[in-house]
Amino acid sequence: MNNVQSLLTTIDNFVWGPPLLILLVGTGVYFTFRLGLIQFRHLPSALKMVFSKEDNNKQGDVSSFAALCTALSATIGTGNIVGVATAIKLGGPGALFWMWLAALFGMATKYAECLLAVKYRRVDDNGQMIGGPMYYLQYGVGSKALAIMFAIFALGVACFGIGTFPQVNAILDASEISFGVSRELSAFVLTALVAFVTLGGIQSIAKVAGKVVPTMALFYVLACLSVIIMNADQLIPAVELVLVSAFTSTAATGGFLGASIMLAIQSGIARGVFSNESGLGSAPMAAAAAKTDSCVKQGLISMTGTFFDTIIICTMTGLTLILTGAWQSDLAGAAMTTHAFAVGLNANTVGPLMVSIGLMFFAFTTILGWNYYGERCVVYLMGTKAVLPYKIFFVVLVASGAFLHLDMIWLIADIVNGLMAIPNLIGLIALRHVVVEETKRYFESAVELTRQPELQN
Repeated sequence: MNNVQSLLTTIDNFVWGPPLLILLVGTGVYFTFRLGLIQFRHLPSALKMVFSKEDNNKQGDVSSFAALCTALSATIGTGNIVGVATAIKLGGPGALFWMWLAALFGMATKYAECLLAVKYRRVDDNGQMIGGPMYYLQYGVGSKALAIMFAIFALGVACFGIGTFPQVNAILDASEISFGVSRELSAFVLTALVAFVTLGGIQSIAKVAGKVVPTMALFYVLACLSVIIMNADQLIPAVELVLVSAFTSTAATGGFLGASIMLAIQSGIARGVFSNESGLGSAPMAAAAAKTDSCVKQGLISMTGTFFDTIIICTMTGLTLILTGAWQSDLAGAAMTTHAFAVGLNANTVGPLMVSIGLMFFAFTTILGWNYYGERCVVYLMGTKAVLPYKIFFVVLVASGAFLHLDMIWLIADIVNGLMAIPNLIGLIALRHVVVEETKRYFESAVELTRQPELQN
């Protein structure tokens, strides 16, 4: 058994090693410059689109905002609390800078993959929109083999990885430690809630995500801001520490063992990509359901997901850990973040409660988002008739997750999560000209529309 686990650990380290990270960031760098720094030039207008009133007569299942919230429900998760703590514990404060860099380039990747998802989407037997890497790999690239490969890997992540066991355990641990609720009762309530929401399909998931995601993100950001304001005198030195540590080795201090520049880069980029999922191919499946007549417009709206996830929420967690000195403690993961809030707010009860509530909501919406992604993969592989059996199977997995502590399953999930990215990145690189042409056409027509009143005058 130990031999199998050590083999899986080796495979995991290889999959998430420098080649994949370079490919992920490199794809983002390519699209950033090929599209004329689109994520910097058009972020203000993209944010305006997110919060603007929409025309509901367009083709699609849910609003663009609801599609974005569904994607965010899957990405804003335990990675924003545990992942950031892990990155800084390994690579020091400099890891936060490399998370920012991965996110800034990742926004261009997210734009490209969500644009392609809308361009190549189809309508299923139930009249619902279906799209994502499976469809642009099959109909754009012309490779059904790559499409099937992606769908199998993504389904594996939904059922046996990010979508179930880690999230279920995070919720049950938080409810047991902070509120003294038994694991059995928490598991029953959680399973009932997941079944109730997911059986209603994308409209039900999007409705819950549209309310819970903005609320929980705002709640968590306000909690972090409270710590930052209470330690405002240390904010500039903390930001300086992040920037200096990104390019110099971090010395061992307190419980921190020290880190090289390479370790800061690797841990920062790996956790950044893992958190916002840019290039992994998950968000395009939600983007494809959006009510929109423009693949470029949906791409712009979708790329803000990476901005919200990493640039805002991960930054807040990172600054909280650095300002309070929690990163130098002997603690790790959620325990480190809990300690940071306890120190930062001078409250031994409020801090842990904030982290626990944040973790519970983040984990719950991640389950919902990945349930939907798994459903889209099932429809692609086996048709709409397989949706109900899949949903029942998924709910059973959520219920059983309460009683499983299988490190091996999480290792497999980590491997499959990384493998998802490979066929997706092949598709993005193969269809790069389509992304460029669609973008060019959209902005040229936008310029033309603004010029028409001038010509009439």
